Amino acid sequence: MVSVSLGANKYGKAENRVVRIVRDTPRHEIVDLSVTSQLRGAALVDSYLTGDNSKVVATDTQKNTVFAFAKEHGITSPEEFLLTLAGHFTSEFDWIEGGLWQAEQYEWERILVDGRPHDHSFVRNGQGTRLAAVQVVDGQTHVTGGIKDLTVLKSTGSEFAGFPRDRYTTLLETDDRIMATSVTGRWRFLPEAVEAGIDYNGLYAEVSAVLLSTFATVHSLALQQTLFAMGKAAIEARPEIAEVRFAMPNKHHFVYDLSPFGLENPNEVFYAADRPYGLIEGTITRDGADAAPDAWLDLPTFV
Repeated sequence: MVSVSLGANKYGKAENRVVRIVRDTPRHEIVDLSVTSQLRGAALVDSYLTGDNSKVVATDTQKNTVFAFAKEHGITSPEEFLLTLAGHFTSEFDWIEGGLWQAEQYEWERILVDGRPHDHSFVRNGQGTRLAAVQVVDGQTHVTGGIKDLTVLKSTGSEFAGFPRDRYTTLLETDDRIMATSVTGRWRFLPEAVEAGIDYNGLYAEVSAVLLSTFATVHSLALQQTLFAMGKAAIEARPEIAEVRFAMPNKHHFVYDLSPFGLENPNEVFYAADRPYGLIEGTITRDGADAAPDAWLDLPTFV
């Protein structure tokens, strides 16, 4: 007879799209989030093994709580909103031992009318999507911020040479190439910084700007070098950050051969290939910061 047992598990309501309008004055503010709430606890095992739902906080309840809290508590930042949700579920239901709460934030900018920002009309900003996550494991709370879909390109200032060659190597070395990638990055906050309080919105804006400026200004010999430089710059800029994790897929641009048409092509016309692509990943850690593997438990893959 085959014997089986239940392994790691969690459950909840995914991608609750909540839009909060602050209309206390004629000049409105908008916060647009997709929030996922998932709960863990040893008492939940019977729901899997026997169908006993006596400890199951319904996913619909989790959804309703997200929307109610958007009204009752407001959303000053995605990180703080997730911390509020985590505190509620782990205190209101004493058998809920922890969980994972995630948010993506979609940015809106005011529409300009006659050169002036409109009070209540907005246009979506397409420059990356903000990420936030709160993880509660064994009584410890971990907070991460981040960004995804930050697509960047530099038309020069990038090389790739000096790599080993064998009989399967066809790639030519280059000292001048397009380098493009879609950055996904997550940064983990030091627990003592979370406890003291963080200006999450200000930090996100500063780190995003640092990542972009570093990508632009580093003369890159490889995407790996650029990845490390970006993480190092973020940690140097903000003492609250313990580590940064990146995934950066190459968005390859190949010089198109125009010689059959009697044309030269000195790095001016390219074919943008979507796959296959190089995938570069790496973690940059502040020296002396304690490791916190639970902070990354069950977070989705970067790409």
